[in-house]
Amino acid sequence: MLSRPRARSQETPRAHNAIPPDQVLDAAHAIVCERGIRGLTMADLARQAQVSRATLYRTWPNVEGVVADLFTREFRGLVTAAMRTLDGESVREVLVGLTVTMVASARELPLLQRVVEMDPEFLATYLLYRRGRSTEEQIRLLEDLIRDGQAEGSVRPGDATILASAVLLNAWGFVLTGPAFVGDDALDELDDVLGDLLDAFLRP
Repeated sequence: MLSRPRARSQETPRAHNAIPPDQVLDAAHAIVCERGIRGLTMADLARQAQVSRATLYRTWPNVEGVVADLFTREFRGLVTAAMRTLDGESVREVLVGLTVTMVASARELPLLQRVVEMDPEFLATYLLYRRGRSTEEQIRLLEDLIRDGQAEGSVRPGDATILASAVLLNAWGFVLTGPAFVGDDALDELDDVLGDLLDAFLRP
């Protein structure tokens, strides 16, 4: 995390363009992991991030916008970390490996664990009614990999968006319900099965 800046008086707040977004998102992460999403307010966030509320509202109109950016940042970090470790002889193998790695990493994400524990209704909105920005980014990444795999012949023909959606739906099921079905001790074995399922599904 970024080091916290020295406290500033309300009379001399930092200029808006001098405040790194991660400073605010780090503060939001700390609050949500402690209190849950319902415990996050713009006033508390401004105090934690050591910025004025006026400055905060110039970038985020409400708590929902902050949380959306926070989840997007967290999942981007997971994708970046996973991509550094992957190998594969084909794009299909890379796609499957990336998905399985992301599933295992997402389960360990403190932010997601806290939201599942304290604010499951927040996740229900994005699982049942609409796609969020994080989901949009994940779909686009999977679509690109699927199209590359189709071009090289390692991925089955078909609409890339439909195939990507099917992959992501399976992934989220294994993230959120896997622990309840098999317990923590069998998650590695379960993820191996996910890899087999995705490979068979995507193979031409």
